[in-house]
Amino acid sequence: MSRTNTNLFSALRAAFPADLDAVAIETDNGLQYSWRDLERATAMLANLLQSLNLPEGSRVAVQVEKSVEAMMLYLATLRAGYVFLPLNTAYQSAEIEYFIANAEPAVVVCSPRNFGWVSKLVFKAGTQHVYTLDDNRSGSLLERAAHCSDRHVPVERQADDLAAILYTSGTTGRSKGAMLTHGNLLSNARVLKDYWGWKTGDVLIHALPIFHVHGLFVALHGALLNGSKMFWMAKFDPKRVLEKMPEATVFMGVPTLYVRLLAEPGLTREAVRNMRLFVAGSAPLLIETFQAWQQRTGHTILERYGMSETIMLTSNPYDARLGERRGGTVGFPLPGVSLRVCDQADQALPVGEIGGIQVKGPNVFKGYWRMPEKTKEEFTADGYFRTGDVGKIDERGYVAIVGRSKDLIISGGYNVYPAEIEGYVNEMPGVAESALVGVPHPDFGEVGVAVVVRKPGATLDGEQIIASLKSRLANFKIPKKCFVVDDLPRNTMGKVQKNLLRDQYKALFGA
Repeated sequence: MSRTNTNLFSALRAAFPADLDAVAIETDNGLQYSWRDLERATAMLANLLQSLNLPEGSRVAVQVEKSVEAMMLYLATLRAGYVFLPLNTAYQSAEIEYFIANAEPAVVVCSPRNFGWVSKLVFKAGTQHVYTLDDNRSGSLLERAAHCSDRHVPVERQADDLAAILYTSGTTGRSKGAMLTHGNLLSNARVLKDYWGWKTGDVLIHALPIFHVHGLFVALHGALLNGSKMFWMAKFDPKRVLEKMPEATVFMGVPTLYVRLLAEPGLTREAVRNMRLFVAGSAPLLIETFQAWQQRTGHTILERYGMSETIMLTSNPYDARLGERRGGTVGFPLPGVSLRVCDQADQALPVGEIGGIQVKGPNVFKGYWRMPEKTKEEFTADGYFRTGDVGKIDERGYVAIVGRSKDLIISGGYNVYPAEIEGYVNEMPGVAESALVGVPHPDFGEVGVAVVVRKPGATLDGEQIIASLKSRLANFKIPKKCFVVDDLPRNTMGKVQKNLLRDQYKALFGA
Protein backbone atom coordinates (compact mmCIF):
# COMPACT_ATOMS: atom_id res chain seq x y z
CA MET A 1 0.00 0.00 0.00
CA SER A 2 1.37 3.44 -0.87
CA ARG A 3 1.91 6.01 1.83
CA THR A 4 -0.81 8.23 0.37
CA ASN A 5 -3.45 5.56 0.96
CA THR A 6 -2.92 5.67 4.72
CA ASN A 7 -4.99 8.87 4.63
CA LEU A 8 -8.50 7.52 5.30
CA PHE A 9 -9.94 9.92 2.70
CA SER A 10 -7.75 8.40 -0.03
CA ALA A 11 -9.07 4.92 0.75
CA LEU A 12 -12.68 6.13 0.73
CA ARG A 13 -12.10 8.10 -2.50
CA ALA A 14 -10.56 5.03 -4.17
CA ALA A 15 -13.84 3.18 -3.57
CA PHE A 16 -15.99 5.73 -5.47
CA PRO A 17 -17.63 4.03 -8.48
CA ALA A 18 -16.21 4.53 -11.98
CA ASP A 19 -19.29 6.55 -12.97
CA LEU A 20 -18.78 9.72 -10.94
CA ASP A 21 -22.04 11.16 -12.27
CA ALA A 22 -24.13 8.44 -10.59
CA VAL A 23 -26.17 9.51 -7.57
CA ALA A 24 -24.20 9.13 -4.33
CA ILE A 25 -26.66 10.76 -1.92
CA GLU A 26 -30.35 11.58 -2.08
CA THR A 27 -31.70 13.79 0.70
CA ASP A 28 -35.12 13.70 2.34
CA ASN A 29 -36.08 16.88 0.47
CA GLY A 30 -35.22 15.39 -2.91
CA LEU A 31 -31.75 16.89 -3.52
CA GLN A 32 -29.30 14.61 -5.30
CA TYR A 33 -25.52 14.69 -5.02
CA SER A 34 -23.29 12.78 -7.45
CA TRP A 35 -19.95 11.20 -6.57
CA ARG A 36 -18.38 13.99 -8.63
CA ASP A 37 -20.13 16.53 -6.36
CA LEU A 38 -18.50 14.85 -3.34
CA GLU A 39 -15.09 14.89 -5.04
CA ARG A 40 -15.31 18.58 -6.05
CA ALA A 41 -16.90 19.94 -2.84
CA THR A 42 -14.46 18.15 -0.52
CA ALA A 43 -11.58 19.48 -2.66
CA MET A 44 -12.87 23.08 -2.35
CA LEU A 45 -13.37 22.78 1.41
CA ALA A 46 -9.93 21.14 1.83
CA ASN A 47 -8.35 23.98 -0.16
CA LEU A 48 -10.10 26.53 2.06
CA LEU A 49 -8.74 24.86 5.20
CA GLN A 50 -5.22 24.65 3.75
CA SER A 51 -5.34 28.34 2.72
CA LEU A 52 -5.53 29.25 6.44
CA ASN A 53 -1.93 27.98 6.97
CA LEU A 54 -2.91 26.07 10.08
CA PRO A 55 -0.29 24.29 12.22
CA GLU A 56 0.26 20.56 11.67
CA GLY A 57 -2.37 18.46 13.50
CA SER A 58 -4.85 21.35 13.88
CA ARG A 59 -8.32 20.49 15.14
CA VAL A 60 -11.47 21.51 13.25
CA ALA A 61 -14.37 21.62 15.73
CA VAL A 62 -17.84 21.30 14.23
CA GLN A 63 -21.23 21.77 15.90
CA VAL A 64 -23.85 21.99 13.16
CA GLU A 65 -27.12 20.35 12.17
CA LYS A 66 -26.87 17.21 10.04
CA SER A 67 -26.43 17.94 6.34
CA VAL A 68 -24.56 16.53 3.35
CA GLU A 69 -22.33 19.63 3.50
CA ALA A 70 -21.42 18.83 7.13
CA MET A 71 -20.45 15.33 6.01
CA MET A 72 -18.37 16.85 3.18
CA LEU A 73 -16.59 19.05 5.75
CA TYR A 74 -15.62 15.90 7.67
CA LEU A 75 -14.17 14.33 4.51
CA ALA A 76 -12.43 17.59 3.57
CA THR A 77 -10.80 17.78 7.01
CA LEU A 78 -9.35 14.27 6.51
CA ARG A 79 -8.34 15.16 2.95
CA ALA A 80 -6.46 18.26 4.14
CA GLY A 81 -4.71 16.24 6.85
CA TYR A 82 -6.33 17.92 9.87
CA VAL A 83 -8.19 16.44 12.86
CA PHE A 84 -12.00 16.41 12.89
CA LEU A 85 -13.78 17.17 16.16
CA PRO A 86 -17.56 16.60 15.94
CA LEU A 87 -19.67 18.09 18.75
CA ASN A 88 -23.15 16.97 19.76
CA THR A 89 -25.77 19.51 18.67
CA ALA A 90 -27.38 19.31 22.13
CA TYR A 91 -24.30 20.79 23.86
CA GLN A 92 -24.81 24.22 25.46
CA SER A 93 -22.41 27.06 26.25
CA ALA A 94 -20.71 25.60 29.37
CA GLU A 95 -20.00 22.34 27.53
CA ILE A 96 -18.77 24.07 24.37
CA GLU A 97 -16.52 26.31 26.47
CA TYR A 98 -14.94 23.20 28.00
CA PHE A 99 -14.35 21.51 24.61
CA ILE A 100 -12.86 24.67 23.09
CA ALA A 101 -10.51 25.13 26.07
CA ASN A 102 -9.55 21.44 26.09
CA ALA A 103 -9.10 20.80 22.35
CA GLU A 104 -7.89 24.29 21.33
CA PRO A 105 -9.27 23.99 17.78
CA ALA A 106 -7.78 26.18 15.04
CA VAL A 107 -11.14 26.32 13.25
CA VAL A 108 -14.69 26.24 14.63
CA VAL A 109 -17.79 25.75 12.48
CA CYS A 110 -21.20 26.37 14.07
CA SER A 111 -24.85 26.91 13.11
CA PRO A 112 -25.63 30.55 12.14
CA ARG A 113 -28.19 30.80 14.97
CA ASN A 114 -25.43 30.04 17.52
CA PHE A 115 -22.77 32.26 15.98
CA GLY A 116 -23.25 35.09 18.51
CA TRP A 117 -22.42 33.14 21.65
CA VAL A 118 -20.11 30.56 20.05
CA SER A 119 -17.87 33.20 18.42
CA LYS A 120 -17.49 35.06 21.75
CA LEU A 121 -16.33 31.86 23.50
CA VAL A 122 -14.05 30.91 20.63
CA PHE A 123 -12.33 34.27 20.13
CA LYS A 124 -11.82 34.57 23.89
CA ALA A 125 -10.05 31.17 23.80
CA GLY A 126 -7.74 32.36 21.01
CA THR A 127 -9.24 30.54 18.01
CA GLN A 128 -9.10 32.85 15.00
CA HIS A 129 -11.26 31.11 12.39
CA VAL A 130 -15.01 30.75 12.94
CA TYR A 131 -17.42 29.86 10.16
CA THR A 132 -21.12 29.12 9.96
CA LEU A 133 -22.86 26.24 8.19
CA ASP A 134 -26.63 25.75 8.05
CA ASP A 135 -28.55 22.67 6.99
CA ASN A 136 -29.97 24.52 3.94
CA ARG A 137 -26.63 24.83 2.08
CA SER A 138 -25.91 28.32 3.38
CA GLY A 139 -23.33 29.87 5.70
CA SER A 140 -19.97 31.61 5.58
CA LEU A 141 -18.05 28.31 5.22
CA LEU A 142 -19.62 27.54 1.84
CA GLU A 143 -19.41 31.17 0.73
CA ARG A 144 -15.65 31.14 1.35
CA ALA A 145 -15.11 27.68 -0.15
CA ALA A 146 -16.94 28.70 -3.35
CA HIS A 147 -13.84 30.76 -4.32
CA CYS A 148 -11.46 27.80 -3.94
CA SER A 149 -10.24 25.38 -6.59
CA ASP A 150 -12.10 22.08 -7.03
CA ARG A 151 -8.82 20.20 -7.53
CA HIS A 152 -6.90 18.94 -4.52
CA VAL A 153 -4.29 16.25 -3.85
CA PRO A 154 -5.04 14.53 -0.50
CA VAL A 155 -2.38 15.19 2.12
CA GLU A 156 -0.22 12.16 2.93
CA ARG A 157 -0.94 10.71 6.34
CA GLN A 158 0.50 7.76 8.27
CA ALA A 159 -1.79 5.15 9.81
CA ASP A 160 -0.84 6.42 13.29
CA ASP A 161 -1.68 10.07 12.54
CA LEU A 162 -4.76 11.52 14.22
CA ALA A 163 -7.94 11.70 12.11
CA ALA A 164 -10.57 12.57 14.72
CA ILE A 165 -11.13 13.32 18.38
CA LEU A 166 -14.46 12.14 19.80
CA TYR A 167 -15.47 13.34 23.22
CA THR A 168 -17.09 10.59 25.27
CA SER A 169 -20.79 11.17 25.88
CA GLY A 170 -20.10 12.32 29.42
CA THR A 171 -22.79 10.36 31.26
CA THR A 172 -20.36 10.56 34.18
CA GLY A 173 -17.83 13.28 34.94
CA ARG A 174 -16.03 15.47 32.41
CA SER A 175 -15.93 14.23 28.83
CA LYS A 176 -12.60 12.84 27.62
CA GLY A 177 -11.37 13.24 24.05
CA ALA A 178 -10.73 9.84 22.44
CA MET A 179 -7.98 10.18 19.81
CA LEU A 180 -8.71 8.05 16.73
CA THR A 181 -6.17 7.59 13.95
CA HIS A 182 -6.51 7.09 10.20
CA GLY A 183 -5.45 3.47 10.80
CA ASN A 184 -8.05 2.91 13.55
CA LEU A 185 -10.89 4.11 11.35
CA LEU A 186 -9.83 2.45 8.11
CA SER A 187 -9.03 -0.95 9.64
CA ASN A 188 -12.44 -1.05 11.34
CA ALA A 189 -14.30 0.03 8.20
CA ARG A 190 -12.59 -2.69 6.14
CA VAL A 191 -13.36 -5.40 8.70
CA LEU A 192 -17.05 -4.40 8.84
CA LYS A 193 -17.29 -4.28 5.02
CA ASP A 194 -16.38 -7.97 4.92
CA TYR A 195 -18.10 -9.11 8.12
CA TRP A 196 -21.44 -7.49 7.24
CA GLY A 197 -21.35 -8.65 3.64
CA TRP A 198 -21.47 -5.23 1.93
CA LYS A 199 -21.94 -5.85 -1.80
CA THR A 200 -22.46 -4.10 -5.14
CA GLY A 201 -25.88 -2.47 -5.32
CA ASP A 202 -26.30 -1.99 -1.56
CA VAL A 203 -28.15 1.21 -0.60
CA LEU A 204 -28.00 2.63 2.93
CA ILE A 205 -30.72 4.56 4.75
CA HIS A 206 -28.68 7.04 6.83
CA ALA A 207 -30.98 8.29 9.62
CA LEU A 208 -28.42 8.72 12.44
CA PRO A 209 -26.68 11.87 13.71
CA ILE A 210 -23.12 12.42 12.44
CA PHE A 211 -21.44 13.62 15.63
CA HIS A 212 -21.09 10.06 16.93
CA VAL A 213 -19.29 6.79 16.03
CA HIS A 214 -22.45 5.06 14.78
CA GLY A 215 -23.51 7.61 12.17
CA LEU A 216 -20.18 9.25 11.32
CA PHE A 217 -17.93 6.19 11.14
CA VAL A 218 -19.89 2.92 11.05
CA ALA A 219 -22.71 3.94 8.70
CA LEU A 220 -20.92 6.58 6.60
CA HIS A 221 -17.62 4.72 6.11
CA GLY A 222 -19.59 1.55 5.35
CA ALA A 223 -21.45 3.15 2.45
CA LEU A 224 -18.47 5.14 1.11
CA LEU A 225 -16.02 2.23 1.26
CA ASN A 226 -18.53 0.17 -0.72
CA GLY A 227 -19.33 2.94 -3.21
CA SER A 228 -22.96 2.68 -2.11
CA LYS A 229 -25.75 5.21 -2.56
CA MET A 230 -27.27 6.72 0.62
CA PHE A 231 -30.73 8.00 1.41
CA TRP A 232 -29.79 10.87 3.72
CA MET A 233 -32.26 11.85 6.44
CA ALA A 234 -31.59 14.98 8.48
CA LYS A 235 -33.90 13.69 11.21
CA PHE A 236 -35.33 10.24 11.83
CA ASP A 237 -38.91 10.01 10.59
CA PRO A 238 -40.33 6.45 10.76
CA LYS A 239 -42.86 7.03 7.94
CA ARG A 240 -40.16 8.45 5.66
CA VAL A 241 -37.82 5.54 6.45
CA LEU A 242 -40.57 3.05 5.58
CA GLU A 243 -41.22 4.90 2.29
CA LYS A 244 -37.56 4.43 1.31
CA MET A 245 -37.10 0.83 2.44
CA PRO A 246 -38.28 -0.75 -0.86
CA GLU A 247 -35.38 1.10 -2.57
CA ALA A 248 -32.76 0.33 0.11
CA THR A 249 -30.90 -2.71 1.47
CA VAL A 250 -29.21 -1.59 4.73
CA PHE A 251 -30.51 0.30 7.77
CA MET A 252 -28.61 1.16 10.96
CA GLY A 253 -30.33 2.50 14.05
CA VAL A 254 -30.31 2.81 17.80
CA PRO A 255 -32.92 0.65 19.62
CA THR A 256 -35.30 3.61 20.03
CA LEU A 257 -35.59 3.88 16.22
CA TYR A 258 -36.65 0.22 15.97
CA VAL A 259 -39.27 0.74 18.68
CA ARG A 260 -40.65 3.72 16.75
CA LEU A 261 -40.72 1.77 13.48
CA LEU A 262 -42.58 -1.08 15.21
CA ALA A 263 -45.28 1.44 16.19
CA GLU A 264 -45.96 2.08 12.46
CA PRO A 265 -48.71 -0.02 10.84
CA GLY A 266 -46.77 0.34 7.56
CA LEU A 267 -43.96 -1.89 8.86
CA THR A 268 -44.76 -5.14 7.04
CA ARG A 269 -42.83 -7.95 5.35
CA GLU A 270 -43.73 -6.36 2.03
CA ALA A 271 -42.25 -2.99 3.09
CA VAL A 272 -38.87 -4.58 3.89
CA ARG A 273 -38.82 -7.09 1.02
CA ASN A 274 -35.60 -5.68 -0.50
CA MET A 275 -33.78 -5.07 2.79
CA ARG A 276 -30.65 -7.15 3.43
CA LEU A 277 -29.49 -6.01 6.85
CA PHE A 278 -30.76 -4.24 9.96
CA VAL A 279 -28.04 -3.23 12.45
CA ALA A 280 -28.66 -2.01 16.03
CA GLY A 281 -26.24 -0.51 18.51
CA SER A 282 -25.28 2.44 20.77
CA ALA A 283 -27.63 1.22 23.54
CA PRO A 284 -28.97 -2.19 24.64
CA LEU A 285 -31.70 -3.73 22.47
CA LEU A 286 -34.53 -5.20 24.55
CA ILE A 287 -35.20 -8.88 23.75
CA GLU A 288 -38.86 -7.91 23.30
CA THR A 289 -37.91 -5.49 20.47
CA PHE A 290 -35.61 -8.11 18.92
CA GLN A 291 -38.42 -10.70 18.88
CA ALA A 292 -41.15 -8.28 17.77
CA TRP A 293 -38.98 -7.23 14.80
CA GLN A 294 -38.44 -10.88 13.80
CA GLN A 295 -42.16 -11.62 13.94
CA ARG A 296 -43.25 -8.48 12.04
CA THR A 297 -40.58 -8.39 9.32
CA GLY A 298 -39.03 -11.85 9.09
CA HIS A 299 -35.64 -10.16 9.58
CA THR A 300 -33.33 -10.71 12.55
CA ILE A 301 -31.67 -7.51 13.79
CA LEU A 302 -27.87 -7.74 13.98
CA GLU A 303 -26.73 -6.28 17.29
CA ARG A 304 -23.13 -5.17 17.67
CA TYR A 305 -21.00 -3.45 20.31
CA GLY A 306 -18.56 -0.58 20.16
CA MET A 307 -17.59 2.67 21.82
CA SER A 308 -15.95 6.02 21.05
CA GLU A 309 -12.53 4.68 22.04
CA THR A 310 -12.63 1.55 19.90
CA ILE A 311 -15.20 1.98 17.11
CA MET A 312 -16.72 -1.54 16.63
CA LEU A 313 -15.51 -4.42 18.80
CA THR A 314 -17.99 -7.27 18.41
CA SER A 315 -20.88 -8.20 16.16
CA ASN A 316 -23.45 -10.89 15.78
CA PRO A 317 -22.70 -12.75 12.55
CA TYR A 318 -24.17 -11.63 9.25
CA ASP A 319 -23.22 -14.93 7.60
CA ALA A 320 -25.40 -17.72 9.04
CA ARG A 321 -22.50 -20.17 8.58
CA LEU A 322 -20.69 -18.36 11.40
CA GLY A 323 -23.64 -18.75 13.77
CA GLU A 324 -27.06 -17.33 14.54
CA ARG A 325 -27.83 -13.76 15.59
CA ARG A 326 -28.64 -14.17 19.26
CA GLY A 327 -30.86 -11.65 21.02
CA GLY A 328 -29.44 -10.37 24.28
CA THR A 329 -25.86 -10.72 23.02
CA VAL A 330 -23.53 -8.56 20.95
CA GLY A 331 -22.04 -11.52 19.11
CA PHE A 332 -18.38 -12.42 18.65
CA PRO A 333 -15.21 -10.31 18.74
CA LEU A 334 -14.61 -8.95 15.22
CA PRO A 335 -11.69 -10.36 13.19
CA GLY A 336 -8.46 -8.81 14.50
CA VAL A 337 -10.01 -7.88 17.86
CA SER A 338 -8.88 -9.69 20.99
CA LEU A 339 -11.45 -9.57 23.81
CA ARG A 340 -11.34 -11.00 27.32
CA VAL A 341 -13.39 -10.79 30.52
CA CYS A 342 -11.23 -10.18 33.60
CA ASP A 343 -11.40 -9.75 37.33
CA GLN A 344 -10.11 -6.62 39.07
CA ALA A 345 -6.57 -8.01 39.01
CA ASP A 346 -6.74 -8.24 35.18
CA GLN A 347 -6.86 -12.06 35.32
CA ALA A 348 -9.00 -13.71 32.63
CA LEU A 349 -12.18 -15.31 34.01
CA PRO A 350 -13.68 -18.67 33.01
CA VAL A 351 -16.55 -19.00 30.50
CA GLY A 352 -19.84 -17.63 31.82
CA GLU A 353 -18.33 -15.58 34.66
CA ILE A 354 -19.06 -11.84 34.85
CA GLY A 355 -16.19 -9.36 34.81
CA GLY A 356 -14.67 -6.33 33.13
CA ILE A 357 -14.41 -6.39 29.33
CA GLN A 358 -10.92 -5.67 27.99
CA VAL A 359 -9.94 -5.36 24.32
CA LYS A 360 -6.95 -5.03 22.04
CA GLY A 361 -6.75 -4.49 18.27
CA PRO A 362 -5.96 -2.10 15.41
CA ASN A 363 -9.27 -0.31 16.06
CA VAL A 364 -8.39 0.68 19.64
CA PHE A 365 -7.72 4.40 20.03
CA LYS A 366 -4.38 6.12 20.62
CA GLY A 367 -5.36 7.50 24.04
CA TYR A 368 -7.22 10.40 25.64
CA TRP A 369 -6.38 13.88 24.38
CA ARG A 370 -3.93 15.58 26.75
CA MET A 371 -4.66 13.04 29.51
CA PRO A 372 -1.58 10.77 29.60
CA GLU A 373 -2.27 9.64 33.17
CA LYS A 374 -5.88 8.74 32.39
CA THR A 375 -4.75 6.91 29.26
CA LYS A 376 -2.17 4.91 31.24
CA GLU A 377 -4.78 4.05 33.86
CA GLU A 378 -7.18 2.61 31.27
CA PHE A 379 -4.67 0.20 29.69
CA THR A 380 -3.36 -3.01 31.26
CA ALA A 381 0.34 -3.89 31.46
CA ASP A 382 -0.06 -6.15 28.39
CA GLY A 383 -1.81 -3.47 26.30
CA TYR A 384 -5.52 -4.24 26.70
CA PHE A 385 -7.98 -1.35 26.99
CA ARG A 386 -10.35 -1.52 29.96
CA THR A 387 -13.68 -0.64 28.37
CA GLY A 388 -15.52 0.02 31.64
CA ASP A 389 -18.22 -2.40 30.46
CA VAL A 390 -19.10 -5.49 32.47
CA GLY A 391 -19.99 -8.67 30.62
CA LYS A 392 -19.52 -12.38 30.06
CA ILE A 393 -18.66 -14.80 27.26
CA ASP A 394 -20.75 -17.96 26.90
CA GLU A 395 -19.56 -21.42 25.91
CA ARG A 396 -20.16 -20.65 22.22
CA GLY A 397 -18.13 -17.43 22.34
CA TYR A 398 -21.02 -14.95 22.28
CA VAL A 399 -20.40 -11.80 24.31
CA ALA A 400 -23.18 -10.34 26.48
CA ILE A 401 -22.97 -6.91 28.12
CA VAL A 402 -24.26 -6.86 31.70
CA GLY A 403 -23.76 -3.14 32.34
CA ARG A 404 -21.15 -0.47 33.01
CA SER A 405 -18.69 -0.98 35.85
CA LYS A 406 -19.72 2.41 37.20
CA ASP A 407 -23.34 1.16 37.37
CA LEU A 408 -22.39 -1.84 39.52
CA ILE A 409 -24.11 -1.69 42.92
CA ILE A 410 -22.25 -3.10 45.92
CA SER A 411 -24.92 -3.70 48.54
CA GLY A 412 -23.83 -5.08 51.90
CA GLY A 413 -20.66 -6.42 50.27
CA TYR A 414 -22.53 -8.22 47.46
CA ASN A 415 -22.23 -7.28 43.76
CA VAL A 416 -25.55 -6.41 42.12
CA TYR A 417 -25.56 -6.11 38.30
CA PRO A 418 -28.43 -3.81 37.24
CA ALA A 419 -28.92 -5.48 33.84
CA GLU A 420 -29.82 -8.77 35.52
CA ILE A 421 -32.59 -7.21 37.64
CA GLU A 422 -33.77 -5.03 34.75
CA GLY A 423 -34.14 -8.19 32.66
CA TYR A 424 -36.60 -9.67 35.18
CA VAL A 425 -38.54 -6.41 35.57
CA ASN A 426 -38.82 -5.90 31.78
CA GLU A 427 -40.52 -9.31 31.43
CA MET A 428 -43.36 -8.31 33.76
CA PRO A 429 -46.76 -7.51 32.22
CA GLY A 430 -47.30 -3.81 31.55
CA VAL A 431 -43.59 -2.88 31.81
CA ALA A 432 -42.12 -1.03 28.80
CA GLU A 433 -38.59 -0.73 30.25
CA SER A 434 -36.73 -0.18 33.49
CA ALA A 435 -33.51 1.12 35.02
CA LEU A 436 -31.89 0.10 38.30
CA VAL A 437 -29.52 2.53 40.01
CA GLY A 438 -27.56 2.41 43.24
CA VAL A 439 -28.09 5.06 45.90
CA PRO A 440 -26.40 5.58 49.30
CA HIS A 441 -27.82 3.66 52.29
CA PRO A 442 -26.76 3.97 55.97
CA ASP A 443 -26.75 0.18 56.63
CA PHE A 444 -25.85 -1.44 53.32
CA GLY A 445 -23.61 1.27 51.90
CA GLU A 446 -25.63 1.19 48.69
CA VAL A 447 -28.98 -0.24 47.62
CA GLY A 448 -30.86 -0.55 44.35
CA VAL A 449 -33.75 1.69 43.32
CA ALA A 450 -35.84 0.58 40.34
CA VAL A 451 -37.34 3.15 37.98
CA VAL A 452 -39.97 1.57 35.73
CA VAL A 453 -41.78 2.89 32.63
CA ARG A 454 -45.31 1.58 32.11
CA LYS A 455 -46.72 0.58 28.73
CA PRO A 456 -49.53 2.82 27.41
CA GLY A 457 -52.75 2.02 29.26
CA ALA A 458 -51.05 -0.23 31.83
CA THR A 459 -51.33 0.23 35.59
CA LEU A 460 -48.25 -0.67 37.61
CA ASP A 461 -47.57 -0.70 41.33
CA GLY A 462 -43.99 -0.37 42.60
CA GLU A 463 -44.61 -2.47 45.71
CA GLN A 464 -46.07 -5.31 43.64
CA ILE A 465 -43.04 -5.27 41.32
CA ILE A 466 -40.73 -5.62 44.35
CA ALA A 467 -42.91 -8.43 45.78
CA SER A 468 -42.76 -10.28 42.47
CA LEU A 469 -38.94 -10.02 42.38
CA LYS A 470 -38.66 -11.45 45.90
CA SER A 471 -39.94 -14.81 44.72
CA ARG A 472 -37.31 -14.97 41.98
CA LEU A 473 -34.08 -13.36 43.18
CA ALA A 474 -31.71 -13.41 46.14
CA ASN A 475 -32.68 -10.85 48.78
CA PHE A 476 -29.54 -8.70 48.35
CA LYS A 477 -30.53 -8.09 44.70
CA ILE A 478 -34.03 -6.81 45.50
CA PRO A 479 -34.50 -3.03 44.99
CA LYS A 480 -35.43 -1.23 48.19
CA LYS A 481 -37.78 1.10 46.30
CA CYS A 482 -39.55 1.05 42.94
CA PHE A 483 -40.91 4.13 41.16
CA VAL A 484 -43.23 4.09 38.14
CA VAL A 485 -42.55 6.95 35.68
CA ASP A 486 -43.57 8.05 32.19
CA ASP A 487 -40.08 7.92 30.68
CA LEU A 488 -36.37 7.64 31.45
CA PRO A 489 -33.82 10.42 30.83
CA ARG A 490 -31.66 9.71 27.77
CA ASN A 491 -28.76 11.26 25.92
CA THR A 492 -28.97 11.94 22.18
CA MET A 493 -27.85 8.40 21.28
CA GLY A 494 -30.69 6.86 23.29
CA LYS A 495 -28.61 5.74 26.29
CA VAL A 496 -30.36 6.00 29.64
CA GLN A 497 -28.59 8.61 31.77
CA LYS A 498 -28.38 6.71 35.02
CA ASN A 499 -26.29 9.46 36.60
CA LEU A 500 -29.38 11.73 36.48
CA LEU A 501 -31.48 9.02 38.14
CA ARG A 502 -28.82 8.52 40.84
CA ASP A 503 -28.86 12.26 41.54
CA GLN A 504 -32.64 12.31 41.69
CA TYR A 505 -32.94 9.53 44.26
CA LYS A 506 -29.65 9.87 46.20
CA ALA A 507 -31.25 11.33 49.35
CA LEU A 508 -33.99 8.68 49.61
CA PHE A 509 -32.47 6.94 52.61
CA GLY A 510 -31.00 10.01 54.25
CA ALA A 511 -27.41 8.85 53.69
